[in-house]
Amino acid sequence: MWGYSILKKYANIVLLTINRKIKMEEQIIENKQDNNKNSQKQIAGAIIIAGLIIAGAILLKGNNAIPSANKPVATANTSNIDLKTISTDEHILGNPNAKVVIVEYSDTECPFCKVFHNTMHQIIEKNNGDVAWVYRHYPIPQLHPKAFHEAEAIECAWEQGGNEVFWKYIDEVYARTQSNNKLDVVELPKIAKDVGINVSSFNTCLASGKYKEKIQKYMDDGSKAGANGTPYSVIVAKNDITTKKQAEIMIIAPNPRPDYFLVSFDAKKKNVMSMNGALPQEMINKIITVLLK
Repeated sequence: MWGYSILKKYANIVLLTINRKIKMEEQIIENKQDNNKNSQKQIAGAIIIAGLIIAGAILLKGNNAIPSANKPVATANTSNIDLKTISTDEHILGNPNAKVVIVEYSDTECPFCKVFHNTMHQIIEKNNGDVAWVYRHYPIPQLHPKAFHEAEAIECAWEQGGNEVFWKYIDEVYARTQSNNKLDVVELPKIAKDVGINVSSFNTCLASGKYKEKIQKYMDDGSKAGANGTPYSVIVAKNDITTKKQAEIMIIAPNPRPDYFLVSFDAKKKNVMSMNGALPQEMINKIITVLLK
């Protein structure tokens, strides 16, 4: 049963996520000198949606209503999630053979990604080897010009110290940035020093631009997988996500509006689904519980 606190948090996440995507669309439109009236309408719609959800949460708090088992469930959204196959040299945290693998496409200067980074650490800690996390870069230059360079720095750290240093370095980037392009570039070699790698070699690597192509490939792969904002995650489960499981997940993460989906299911690959935005930990844990059945 959805409680007041979860619904309120869900409403806030929905509003923040929708507004972030709208802002990205507005900036791209502005660069092209197009009309942004539709985006303004979307913002108003997002505010109304979030307000309705919060109002529903308040009503639930007041009467402790239990949702009816016969209440219609929104139809599950299906799409073609063309995910690049997970390889052994991925940036993986957790059990590589886990029953549920979450592949996240993320931007280090995205404020929602900063929140979601902490959420994912908690998810891995809670699920005792049943869940693994694969991190893939998806910087959005239109919003965060520094993010691409930071992604290169993270790869240079990985080059020296492998997967362990990768996670130390990226955790520190997220910890230090205030998001929205605010991390000073001078912090990158400082982080390298703090995580114990050779700073001179790190600087040489970063100046060379040797990982530009790799970062761009991540971005291209992310777009093919369905990413059009961050964070965007694809879940690969060991077991099929049956129609029954899809229905359960749609109750956990319903569509905030007809044209926006928090979760989608691959139309052909029955063990693959996606998540849009920085969904709260409680929601993701419930989804994982369904997938592990």
